[in-house]
Amino acid sequence: MRILILCTGNSCRSQMAQGFLSSFDRELVVCSAGTHPAERINPETVQVMKESGIDIGNHYPKPVEMYINEEWDYVITVCDDANEKCPVFTGKVKHRLHMGFEDPSKITGSGEYILDKYRKVRDAVREGFYKLYLNEIRSLSDAGKG
Repeated sequence: MRILILCTGNSCRSQMAQGFLSSFDRELVVCSAGTHPAERINPETVQVMKESGIDIGNHYPKPVEMYINEEWDYVITVCDDANEKCPVFTGKVKHRLHMGFEDPSKITGSGEYILDKYRKVRDAVREGFYKLYLNEIRSLSDAGKG
């Protein structure tokens, strides 16, 4: 099962989703990319994922063009900001989904307030992708093995 998660910067939500899906099932091939990749993953993203036991410190933002010629079982967009346009993937895809999450990188305030927002988004990403994994991906993945 091949899954691509897309957003604009590929520095926060898509990286969280990639980390969680990979942790749910090591047999999944999970990648993430952005239409306008940031220079690096947001450090708060790395920190709050590490708090959940998932180390994405070696991940880096990648351009969607890297994956356009590959086939995917799922392409999932995670943008949910009114000022942000979710990317459209034109490659070969069996299932396209949108799961919108707030962008914590746009939050302003004190350090702990910002980290709390990242944790809330992280938890929402984990919950949303775990439900998707349990209700859809796992059964399709198991069917493909038989």
